Amino acid sequence: MQADAPLHTTRFADVEKKYAADAVPKLAASTARMYRSDIKHLLAAFSEAPLAQIKPMHIKLFLDDHDDKPTTANRCKRLFSTMWNHARGWGYTDLPNPCEGIKGHFLEKRTTYITDAIFNAVYEHASASLRDAMDLAYLTGQRPADALRMTAHDLVDGHLIVTQAKTQQPLRIIVGGALAELLERIHTRKSMRTIVTAALLTNMNGKRLTAPVLRNQFEAAREAAAFAYPTMAESIRNFRFYDLRAKAADDTSDMRGDQAASDLLGHDSIRTTQRHYLRRGKIVGSTR
Repeated sequence: MQADAPLHTTRFADVEKKYAADAVPKLAASTARMYRSDIKHLLAAFSEAPLAQIKPMHIKLFLDDHDDKPTTANRCKRLFSTMWNHARGWGYTDLPNPCEGIKGHFLEKRTTYITDAIFNAVYEHASASLRDAMDLAYLTGQRPADALRMTAHDLVDGHLIVTQAKTQQPLRIIVGGALAELLERIHTRKSMRTIVTAALLTNMNGKRLTAPVLRNQFEAAREAAAFAYPTMAESIRNFRFYDLRAKAADDTSDMRGDQAASDLLGHDSIRTTQRHYLRRGKIVGSTR
């Protein structure tokens, strides 16, 4: 069995070409979009480099050159490592992965908890579409992309069926309480529109709500809220839509425990929830 290219002449660009053809089409849409963004940085640094000449020091230099964008740099390192492992499987190289032993940038854990006051301030200035999106993301604890993908077809036997795009983790969220009220509100609003779509989240014209529109509406509502509540302006402007997933985890944990929060977020391990999403700390009693 022969490799697709001679080991001594294979360039990183050759690996990228095959990876784009064979691996990227199998990625989730959001992951594929991130790949198209990150690969530009890797190609700029390594495109013409023969794999045989790429050493761990070059990965370290790449990280140093991109220390102004530490999150992006770390993501690029992970992508490079994944592509290298594919290249070994394809016979493009038999060399060890140069990312081994090279640490990425230290990233501080996001600790912001969105209080009800901050949530309500933005909610007050939100459109009906944005309010639906904020409520749906919070009540289900799902990522923004997964909330945008939810449709009426996902309502089955008293459950909202979710298959998370990032992990393919399946969930059945019980439709009851505030979530049932939200879904009824969405159904009522949609029934008054001439445009019919199965999507739960729609724009003001009744069409499926898109990520860019959601982002623009959220940023506008957040800025209006910061102007209206100057004493909370800094905290309001620090509010990211994705923080609603962490708020859902924290609030669920307070009410039903860490395991319930982990189950809602679709994590296989409770430690993932505790490490990345529980931001308020345990409720404990005083010494006396």
